[in-house]
Amino acid sequence: MNWNLTKLQIIELLDKHKRITAVADHLDLKQPTVSFHMKSMEKDMGVQLFYAKAGKVHLTEAGQSLHHYAVKINALAQEAERVVKEFDERGSGLLKIGASYVPGTYVLPAILSQFSKRYPKISISLTVRTSPVIQDMLLNHEIDIGIMSSEPFQWAPLIGETLCEDELVIFFAPAHRLSRLETLYPDQLNDVPFILHGQESTTRSMTLKWAKSQGIELRPVMEMDSLEAIKQAVMAGDGVSFISKLAIAKEVQRGELTYRPIPLNPFKRYIYFTYNEDRLRSSFFDSFFDHLRDSVRMF
Repeated sequence: MNWNLTKLQIIELLDKHKRITAVADHLDLKQPTVSFHMKSMEKDMGVQLFYAKAGKVHLTEAGQSLHHYAVKINALAQEAERVVKEFDERGSGLLKIGASYVPGTYVLPAILSQFSKRYPKISISLTVRTSPVIQDMLLNHEIDIGIMSSEPFQWAPLIGETLCEDELVIFFAPAHRLSRLETLYPDQLNDVPFILHGQESTTRSMTLKWAKSQGIELRPVMEMDSLEAIKQAVMAGDGVSFISKLAIAKEVQRGELTYRPIPLNPFKRYIYFTYNEDRLRSSFFDSFFDHLRDSVRMF
């Protein structure tokens, strides 16, 4: 069976772009060449991998199975090229970091800026997604390092080292009636308008877990994917929400928001430094980890 990286790149790019023209442009190939490779793959495999619908090209179920491995192989090929090049480019390279929303928005920017000043030849790529997406990117060798807010976990072959606690609090506008109470109890949140985080958010899952553990019926009035949108909605109305204490530090300091500990909350969340133990570490992996660990102590 005659396979090469170009064919596997075609599989991955077709799933992403759905058009042969886009794949050809990305790989600097002619469209007939891409079509030839597609037919060649189907002939070699003896099964249909692609089908056309509404002017777009889609992967069949068999094609999706092949795509799963193509993503991993393409990422490993890129990693191999990166590692070899580092032998000729000591002190330089690319560090690919993935982060969930709290560390990616409120912790890492200043830390990465300081690291870049210290190691100016190292380029940094930061992708901010939900923790489950960062986990998948690590498993697929798409990033070197993950910085995630999560409950304690064991995700072999992923290694997680705790950086600090990411404390969740309940927050609201300073004029909210709850702000008059020094201590909150679960039953006081039964009839409060609640703003939920998006479906894939770990904050949302912990919010619902807490409510179930306390026998509370939350009254959701809105659902938002954006932390900044949730903060603005809480400032403007009488809604409340759970959020990382790190995410509202500036607004609390300015007197725009206030918060209380979540009542009787048995769940803990931490910010983890994560990596895939099957991925070869770059020459500056440990340098970044040491810098990150020292910087987080100040939070």
